[in-house]
Amino acid sequence: MKSILLITLAAAAVLTSSCNTFIGLGRDMRIAGEGMEKTANKASGGGDGGTADAGGAPVY
Repeated sequence: MKSILLITLAAAAVLTSSCNTFIGLGRDMRIAGEGMEKTANKASGGGDGGTADAGGAPVY
């Protein structure tokens, strides 16, 4: 059982180790955070908070 878990973790690490995967994941998390920030600002009566853009990250 322990060896199956180890093999599964190793395979997951290899499959997700692509730079593009992490760039995309980081971009998605940033955009989600900006959306939550805008929602919180609207609820509290604050400002817009800016617009979502690529933020200097490469676009493929």
